[in-house]
Amino acid sequence: MTEATDLAAGAGDTDPKVGLRAVAALRRLLEHLETAQVRNAREHGWAWQQIADELGVSRQAAHKKHGKERH
Repeated sequence: MTEATDLAAGAGDTDPKVGLRAVAALRRLLEHLETAQVRNAREHGWAWQQIADELGVSRQAAHKKHGKERH
């Protein structure tokens, strides 16, 4: 299994300690993946509005969260 698959399985564990740790790890993984994909989109010339549309957030929210990163 992959790390993400293992974490997803752990998030459904009946032991709250295991489940909550998995949820926290998934959150960190998702943040990393989102940052990488926003960087990728910007390198491909995507506008902030396009990125925001795909993420389901406002343009302002996308830019506020990711606009300070070097692209």
